[in-house]
Amino acid sequence: MNILDKIEKEQVKSDVTSFNVGDTVKVHCRVIEGGKERVQIFQGIVIGKRGSGVNEAFTVRKVSYGEGVERSFPLHSPKIAKIEVASRGKVRRAKLHYLRNRVGKEAVTVKAAR
Repeated sequence: MNILDKIEKEQVKSDVTSFNVGDTVKVHCRVIEGGKERVQIFQGIVIGKRGSGVNEAFTVRKVSYGEGVERSFPLHSPKIAKIEVASRGKVRRAKLHYLRNRVGKEAVTVKAAR
């Protein structure tokens, strides 16, 4: 086995929640402020996934106080405590960048999965 493969295998989390593009997720992030550590929740719609293995990442978008906020997370990062799926979405695209052009409730809703 290649040395890089061994190192990557050690870094990959085994308890990752499965989710897809279009799902509304709550990402529990570890935030360090001064000497204290706390967990901050970022809830929004997954608008894209990319990469594989250790390099896998996903982008979450939400609207906060009328302003669109996007944040990209590495899936296997130790900064992510856990990922909860709030609701499943049914979409027909791999990337949902068209949500950036929408305003109001349209920008944060996709069809619910049946």
